[in-house]
Amino acid sequence: MTPLLSCQKLAKSFAGRLLFEGLSLSIAEGERVGLIGPNGCGKSTFLRILSGLEDADSGEIATRRRARIAYVPQSHDFPPSATVEELVLAEARTLERDPHEQEVQALIAINRVGFDEPKCSVSTLSGGWIKRLAIASALVRDPDLMILDEPTNHLDLEGIGWLEALITGSRCATLVVTHDRVFLERVATRIVEINPRFPEGFFAASGSYSQFVEKRSEMLAAQLKEEESLASKVRREVEWLRQGPKARTSKARYRLDEAKRLMDQLRQVGERNLESEVEIDFQASRRKTKRLLVADGIGKRYGREFLFRRLGFVLTPGMRLGLLGANGSGKSTLLKAIAGSIELDEGEIRRADGLRIVVFDQHRETLDPALSLRRTLGPHGDELSVAGRGVHVMAWARKFLFRPEQLDQPVSSLSGGEQARLLIARLMLQPADLLLLDEPTNDLDIPTLEVLESALLDFPGAMVLVSHDRYLLDQVCNLTIGLHPGGAAELYADYWQWDDERQARKSPRSKVEAPSPAPREAPSKKRLSYLEKREFEAMEETILAAEDELESARSAVADPAVASDADELSRRYAALQKAEGAVERLYARWAELEAKQG
Repeated sequence: MTPLLSCQKLAKSFAGRLLFEGLSLSIAEGERVGLIGPNGCGKSTFLRILSGLEDADSGEIATRRRARIAYVPQSHDFPPSATVEELVLAEARTLERDPHEQEVQALIAINRVGFDEPKCSVSTLSGGWIKRLAIASALVRDPDLMILDEPTNHLDLEGIGWLEALITGSRCATLVVTHDRVFLERVATRIVEINPRFPEGFFAASGSYSQFVEKRSEMLAAQLKEEESLASKVRREVEWLRQGPKARTSKARYRLDEAKRLMDQLRQVGERNLESEVEIDFQASRRKTKRLLVADGIGKRYGREFLFRRLGFVLTPGMRLGLLGANGSGKSTLLKAIAGSIELDEGEIRRADGLRIVVFDQHRETLDPALSLRRTLGPHGDELSVAGRGVHVMAWARKFLFRPEQLDQPVSSLSGGEQARLLIARLMLQPADLLLLDEPTNDLDIPTLEVLESALLDFPGAMVLVSHDRYLLDQVCNLTIGLHPGGAAELYADYWQWDDERQARKSPRSKVEAPSPAPREAPSKKRLSYLEKREFEAMEETILAAEDELESARSAVADPAVASDADELSRRYAALQKAEGAVERLYARWAELEAKQG
């Protein structure tokens, strides 16, 4: 079968620096490809090239005839005064379809991403709902391949679960850049990593993320053995060269060439095996106080409603507390209350004398975009004090993978991942008893996330963490607080216990509401016939039954037991596509009958 999209030996440079070269990829129908790699390797640029928004320096791209490709970028610039319905409908009207069909497709896409009020203004949407709007604008094109760049950014934990179900239950192929390891584990059928550590500049393996990690480890171990073998051969050749002129006659010229080739090969393999990683080690004050902070029956209102109330906990050295809840549930507000930057409406927080608190702000408001990297790290000079010893600002910047030429560049020129590393670099200059971390993982690549996890586990003080990275929460936190609607706040052992209760708290599925199509001009309204009226009255129940079948089909496809059975997986995909088509046709028919009824 012809791939939906394939590229061969793509190369791209930016500002004189090579991002990638020799990059090849092929995506087939129904595949879900996860694309990973260190910050700055060119993942977003690669997606833009595949989407036709940017040109490669060299290489070829081929797309199957009539294949529909939709691209969802990291950031979005929707007009704030426009409504959700207007924007999705405008996208639908670019398609070669009947106007009524365009309206129905727009309403189906809006419904699939979860909007209850299609006429709401963009200006009222949170970052997570802006992301859902962008996905709806892509879905309305009925794509064969959807390309998504960091789609989990700004989504809360419930939103990430929704996106996982959407992708695994869709018939279209997916190429997604993300650093969310649980998301990759649940969604991807193949992983591709762009990294100069690999001989071809990338490494690909079929299967889940955990399977990819195993195969990558095997590959890198083989590469290390190759380096050892080459080093042994080079030593032998060097010994031969040292034997003197008699050993280096013209007849042995090939030995000289072979020695040079082996040395070049050893250098290349050695460079690939050298892995640069961020060095993170938070400074602790190492005070002996057992009770660093005590929260006693605390509460905070937003308007007339409580975000949280009657909440109590004690922070001691070694406690790593995770905060869980939907967007807007009050997690960041609780962090600010702990830091003492806002007043409480009830209860009190008692802090140990001289408690040193270090805060990581998810909005990065503490970074001055006009200031240089040098002055951001060292506002008073190039000599920094780290754990009582002097360190030059360049040496400190190198620990966080910054290049010398970046020192005098403004912060605004840094990527999102580089700004996150810069914030961590500044935090590490401050001794702390308590770390308050609000979404520290945004924009960080997977190698940096792994180093951050290790540093947080080694930190001897207390920590409160807000994150949508479920893997980080599970690895680091030894206790969690879940914030629920209405101000309820409860303690949980870990993320998974909270998630189980959150699922149980969900109310029974409400009845499906029929989408309301935009008004259409008609010279005369036709009333429903007797049979059409009966059909309309039974439509709600019919759709609910069809949606139950669709959920069953999605679960069948997601069953790990059939992941390696290509034939059975193919049959289940066919059933899923059939169920999906049935639901879409029912919605279209409902909209048609609703319009006809007037």
